[in-house]
Amino acid sequence: MPAPLITIASSESLPAAADVVVIGGGVIGTCAAHFLAKRGLKVALLEKGRIAGEQSSRNWGWCRQQNRDARELDMATHSLAMWEQIAQDLDVDLGFRRCGLMYLSDDEAEIEGWAKWGRFARGEGIDTRMMTAAEAAARGKATGKPWKGGVWSPTDGTADTSRAVPLIAEGLKQQGSTVHQFCAARGIESAGGKVTGVFTEHGTVRTSHVVMAGGVWASTFVKQLGISFPQTAARSSILSVMPPKEELPATLHTRQVSVTRRSDGAYTLAISGLGRIDPTIQGLRYARQFLPMFARRWRVLSLGDMRAWLVGHERRQRWRLDQPTPMEANRVLDPLPERSVVDLTLHRARQLLPGLSASPVQASWAGYIDSTPDGVPVIDPAVGPEGFMLAAGFSGHGFGIGPGAGDLIADLISGREPDLPYKQYALSRLTRTSRDKVADF
Repeated sequence: MPAPLITIASSESLPAAADVVVIGGGVIGTCAAHFLAKRGLKVALLEKGRIAGEQSSRNWGWCRQQNRDARELDMATHSLAMWEQIAQDLDVDLGFRRCGLMYLSDDEAEIEGWAKWGRFARGEGIDTRMMTAAEAAARGKATGKPWKGGVWSPTDGTADTSRAVPLIAEGLKQQGSTVHQFCAARGIESAGGKVTGVFTEHGTVRTSHVVMAGGVWASTFVKQLGISFPQTAARSSILSVMPPKEELPATLHTRQVSVTRRSDGAYTLAISGLGRIDPTIQGLRYARQFLPMFARRWRVLSLGDMRAWLVGHERRQRWRLDQPTPMEANRVLDPLPERSVVDLTLHRARQLLPGLSASPVQASWAGYIDSTPDGVPVIDPAVGPEGFMLAAGFSGHGFGIGPGAGDLIADLISGREPDLPYKQYALSRLTRTSRDKVADF
């Protein structure tokens, strides 16, 4: 079944023109649209299915600095402030709370890895606190067991995956922009090497700027422009249980299982990193670049089945703009959760937190988590025709850093010098690509 998600109404009609067209109604595209509109630009946000219908409603909801790649740390810190800023801008409750994140472990090597990261992060001004065995046992008392150590990151938090992104999208209408669900973008129109419009299933929107924030669909889409974007996706299954009768930690991560309190008091349960890689033509195309990542994660990643091949989000074929695309045939990627994974996750969670033993399963779902070979996103305004930006490959980190990414994207498009560093997100670090490979449509 789909993950819990509120729905919003689309704008009445597709505009003939917009200052910026954002393709993809997940957290990245929606936050980018918000900050662009806040800068006074007219934005058309296009989504082939429902806003936040895919991974932006299917993740844990963690908004963290803890254990971030150094290249993402500035954005993660900025995003925490931007979660609060967006809620203030729109006067809505996005479910964002700085409840703190707790990590517990009995593995000395894992604890030392956290400590090493912490030494670096504290030098960057991050509040991350190593816990002794006594402190870990006290803060993790709901587990009823001793721990060798852990981490407490008090300024990190969570946001409500069922409502945050739809409410941000709803706010676009108040800012003079538009939201279009069930409106797939089929391709980019350009002339003289510059973007001139976006061709959709419902007509063309004239524009000089496009943000491609299509999540797992991004690599297939940009291939239509002659751009090579190394991207793969892991299929992951998670679940939620009804609110427990006793008070439990808002968040808790262990190697065995992770738990997160939802806004309704229910708990999301997941095993970090556990997933299936479904073989596809795109996956085979980029297999060599992903081998180091697979080698590091072989304990939690395994070969999947042919469902990704069938749904088409990793196709390598070109499509025609005057005919339906794979995106229209698969409005929302909603793979069935694996029963064995759901059962294992539930079993581990109840072992970790006995207080969950009486909480029945509320829902279970699966989703595709897109990734780059190095686990860091691409945010690049210098690929494709002039005026085109790629913002994808957030590698399971996108929900938490979505507001910071959106603010950065808006800076780059509006011509404002960004406060955040961004050169580390260039596509060129992964592959050689340039505008001279792009043909006009």
